[in-house]
Formats: sequence, structure tokens, C-alpha cells
Amino acid sequence: MARARRNGWIAGVGALVLGGSALAGWWYWQHWTPDRARYPVQGLWLDHTAGPVDWTLVKNGPPGAQFVYLTASIGADDRDPAFIPALDAARAAGLQVGTVHVYDLCAPAERQAGNFVTTVARDPRLLPAAIAIDLDPVRCPDPPGDAAIDSELTTFLNQVERHLGRTVVLMPSPAVERRYHFAARIDRNVWVGGPFWPAAPSARGWVLWTANDRLRSAGVGSPVRWVVVQP
Repeated sequence: MARARRNGWIAGVGALVLGGSALAGWWYWQHWTPDRARYPVQGLWLDHTAGPVDWTLVKNGPPGAQFVYLTASIGADDRDPAFIPALDAARAAGLQVGTVHVYDLCAPAERQAGNFVTTVARDPRLLPAAIAIDLDPVRCPDPPGDAAIDSELTTFLNQVERHLGRTVVLMPSPAVERRYHFAARIDRNVWVGGPFWPAAPSARGWVLWTANDRLRSAGVGSPVRWVVVQP
């Protein structure tokens, strides 16, 4: 009986320790950002799922963003409903702004480019646009092969970059990069994921890194994707 009580007490203590460690790890994940001495320029990537945003707090509260990337368009037909008001409000708060198009591997390139260029005006104040590419089994259950995607993506990039007057940044997910090796084959700057350390997909390295995708930032009610610039 005594041994059973002792074993139960030990098990209880162990569970508390493990639970406390898990909570500490979760808290750390929600508050960690890279060292500003190493990466002085930091910001975030938001879309309408973030909910209401206090842009003054985003800029001036912890951890303090210097820029924001906003999702503007998705695939051939969808636009983020928060994009235009967020663009104006973020600029009014003194943040630099960039745009993101979420690329649909199965949608026609020309329609996707049309969706983007009618959503995002040519504006030299904007940061280089980013093209997020991921495998989406709902939108694209049967992704195209290398030759087809090369042709379509080239068409898309040509039209978008002609509209913007500058090159874009590619943001391939790890799954997309393993399948298509965009970073090695397409001569564009790359935005990589993490968290906690950059998963550089090629010898070219990266220019943007999503260092934490669960960060709690002042001014935003939900976790955000925290992004740093390669110095």
C-alpha cells in the first residue's frame, strides 16, 4: 500500500514536471523572436484571419514590427477582404508594407496574374511582392508535373513583374520545395520558413525568414507569423 502511494506520488510529480515543461515551451514559442543585434529588421505577415488589428501597437508595442506583409490575392479568383483597409492603416501607423499572392498550382497562371494585378497597384513604396506556394489538396488535388508548372509559373511571374516593375520573392513551402526545387531552378530571391532557424532550401540562401509562426504580438488578437530580413 505504501509503495503504491509512493509510486502514485512520483507519477504525479512527474506529470506536473512534464506539464510545466510543456507550458514553458509553449510560452517560449509564443514570445521568442530572433536577436535584434543579428537581425535588426523584423516584421510580420498577416491576412484577414488575424481579426481586428491595432496597427500603432503592432509598430510600437512588443516585439515591435518595422514592416508587414499582407495577403492580397489567392489563386485565380479570391482576394483577402482585409487587404485594402489593412494596407492604408498599416501605412498610417508608419509601417512598410509588402504584398503576398497565394499561388494555386492548379489554377491558370494568366487568371492568377490578373487577380493579383487588379488587386495590387503598381506602387514603388511597396516592398517586393512575395509568392507563397504550397501543396493544397483541396484546391489542387492533382498537382502538375515539373514542365507544366515551370511554364505556368514563368507566365505568372512575367505578368506580375511587368506590372510591378520589379522582381518578386518566392516563398515555397518545404513540401513544395522538396517536390519542385524552385529555389534551385528559378532565379528569384527566396523567403524560407522555420521556426527558430531558417530552413535555407538552396545555396543561394534567403532574404526573408518566417522565424516564428505562433508569436503573440501586441495589437493582434491571434498568433502571427513573425518575419525577419537577412541583413
